[in-house]
Amino acid sequence: MIPGFFISILTFPGVIVHEFAHLFFCKLRKVAVFDVCYFRVGNPAGYVIHENTNNFYSTFLISMGPFLVNTILCLLICFPAYMPIKFFNIDHPLSYFLIWLGVSIGMHAIPSNQDAKNIYEQAKEKVKERNLLAILSFPIIGLIYVFNILRFFWADFFYGIAIGIGLPSLIFK
Repeated sequence: MIPGFFISILTFPGVIVHEFAHLFFCKLRKVAVFDVCYFRVGNPAGYVIHENTNNFYSTFLISMGPFLVNTILCLLICFPAYMPIKFFNIDHPLSYFLIWLGVSIGMHAIPSNQDAKNIYEQAKEKVKERNLLAILSFPIIGLIYVFNILRFFWADFFYGIAIGIGLPSLIFK
């Protein structure tokens, strides 16, 4: 077993991008931010403390922001790094560095249980108003909780690999 703090240190770019994504969507939705920690050795490895909002779309975007940002960045960083290795058999250290960077960002794409709880608390109320996003959020919330349990079995690492290496390898068969 490798302690979580050690994984956080090895994949610190992913933690930083994860917290930046929360902050970005707070700013985008004009939600006040009180404190930000992009990275620390501890639990949690980073955090963004912001005001509560009653706007479900804001809550959803702030909570799911890391999934969108980290997943896209993982793919955008790994995709060009993978091509020289795949097509030209060039084992350049820069390619491997970029793959590590992309995968470490992808590993931290999944929102935390606290993010899922934030969505759930508001979705319970908004579903009564037949809010489509609230209705669709329930399976997403369930997947977040399941995925966070599966982190014990390295599901976050496999997600980063699947996005950063799996997708480019499928595209460039």
